[in-house]
Amino acid sequence: MGFALSDMTLTSSAFENGGAIPTKFTGDAEDVSPALSWSGAPDGVKSFALICHDPDAPLIKLGTYGFVHWTLYGIPGSVHGLAEGIGDYVQGVNDFGNAGYGGPMPPEGHGTHHYVFWVLALDSEPDLAPGLTLRDLLEKIEPSVLAMNRRMGTPSRSKLRSAY
Repeated sequence: MGFALSDMTLTSSAFENGGAIPTKFTGDAEDVSPALSWSGAPDGVKSFALICHDPDAPLIKLGTYGFVHWTLYGIPGSVHGLAEGIGDYVQGVNDFGNAGYGGPMPPEGHGTHHYVFWVLALDSEPDLAPGLTLRDLLEKIEPSVLAMNRRMGTPSRSKLRSAY
């Protein structure tokens, strides 16, 4: 299937699709990942990967766009959700330069940013090292992607800091 939307769904008890992401899940507060769950994965799924990306952030590196807030992979095919603040599975590096989740932090005066959480269903269990960038992860898993879908939210924040 490659990178195309599917019938698989991604939900969150923390925010509605297109709705406000509570401050708790931003860099202004606890900065923990929201609870997420998915359903409708096709037969043959052996693992999942999850990404959070802000496509509205300005270009930051040659050949990329937006800002990566989270790459998580090595999630077994039997798992259909992640608890709030999850630290399990294999963490990639975000554009803050850290492993794990880094919550929304759009720059002051930059307008509304849309944070997109993606779940990708894979037909394999690739043995991937920790610390992959989004680009590296996508290059390695693209041939194995069976299905994918997204959930989008905008940050709900009273104070904005200079990050993404």
